[in-house]
Amino acid sequence: MQRRSLLLATPALAGLALLPALGSAQTTPALPVLQVWKDPNCGCCKDWVEYLKRDGFQVQAFDTGNTAVRKRLGLPDKYGSCHTALIGGYVVEGHVNAREIRRLLAEKPKAIGLAVPGMPVGSPGMDGPEYGARKDPYDVVLVLTDGSSRVYQSYFRG
Repeated sequence: MQRRSLLLATPALAGLALLPALGSAQTTPALPVLQVWKDPNCGCCKDWVEYLKRDGFQVQAFDTGNTAVRKRLGLPDKYGSCHTALIGGYVVEGHVNAREIRRLLAEKPKAIGLAVPGMPVGSPGMDGPEYGARKDPYDVVLVLTDGSSRVYQSYFRG
């Protein structure tokens, strides 16, 4: 009798042993490293990098400026900002929110990448205490392979 009970219990125990493995298979895959080119003296670039690190991104920063890299990566100047990043084959220009970078990597659209042109106050990295409670409306745009763009996400609009 004991042997039969043990045999009956074994499949259940084996199933329980698989639960941790199944749970880990459903976790979010690791993000690729985000490489960012920025001016070594730019405080808002540094703040954006720190913001992404707090959100779980691994960031490799190059303090060599970003204009030449932006051009090399094929992002039109009209989308320019103070730093340029590359992650998963996509360009990320300016103060793009972590949520939109994650969305880009999940959706994998045919595009050059994302941009927040200029330096809008209230965007990540441009939201320090020196700006008070000011939050200017801005758009994160998806830059398509032909150089055109469409709004990917709007922030602080009514």
